Amino acid sequence: MATRWTDLLDPTHEELQAVLPAHVASEVVDALLAPTVTAREPLPLIESHGSCVFGVLVAMGTRADGRIDAQEVDFVATPERLVTVRKTTTEGTAYDPAALHPAHDEDAAVGVLVHRLVDDVADSYLELLNAVYAEIDDLEDQIDTMRPARVRLRLSEIRHELLRRRRTVSATRAAVRRILDGRVEVGDGDHVLFPPEIERFFGDTYDTLIRVTEELDIARDLLAGARDHLQAKVAETQNEVGKKLTVIASLVLVPSLIVGFYGQNFAGEFSQGYWTVGVSTGLIVTSTLVQLALFRWRRWI
Repeated sequence: MATRWTDLLDPTHEELQAVLPAHVASEVVDALLAPTVTAREPLPLIESHGSCVFGVLVAMGTRADGRIDAQEVDFVATPERLVTVRKTTTEGTAYDPAALHPAHDEDAAVGVLVHRLVDDVADSYLELLNAVYAEIDDLEDQIDTMRPARVRLRLSEIRHELLRRRRTVSATRAAVRRILDGRVEVGDGDHVLFPPEIERFFGDTYDTLIRVTEELDIARDLLAGARDHLQAKVAETQNEVGKKLTVIASLVLVPSLIVGFYGQNFAGEFSQGYWTVGVSTGLIVTSTLVQLALFRWRRWI
């Protein structure tokens, strides 16, 4: 059985040159050797480079803590050979190419191997959707108990995550579309990388990527709903605080009026028996109880 596929993990320049097809452009070699930069994920692409097809894919893997990790896997393909280059992330994880082994064991064509690789990466985006939906559901469950500042921070983090992932999915979909349109191809005659029967395989992958894009838009709408719920909760809390302050001010108003009235200096009037501290205190207590009963009856408190 011919060896159609070679898989490398963080290769050196010598290891890479030993397995690459002839006449691979230097910029392709540099891209294959470039380490993954966490702050800026690579943009997925699939394009023809002379006698080979060069691709950059970003799969979504699950770390031990359950978080999603973007894992870069690059490839160089000709009608006779496929070389994949997997890059270890800063978290120590790397893409698992297990999906390609069955096709390789059956001595499938290189175009089929490339499809299995792209299709497995597209399927990893479905796992991303599950993680995103679970995170949004968890946030919605805790939004009434978490501090608003913490909720706003989580909303911002999830929103930026959605924007990055949608950018990755959209770029992958555009790359697959180039294969379907026949714009990415190497070889001649009947010996080409993506004959019509293999191009049709990419149609299902393209449909998966469209579905993921739509689901990410739905997730963004759900996130906007969670943000609206937070704003409504903050407004409701402010209304409750304002109502309590108003009740307190109302309760203080009548006693202040009574105390102010008793404090006026009318000679000979306040020396009478009915102008006593007890009477003023009684008026204050009675007016306060009446106000509390009224507020309670009107359901203001």
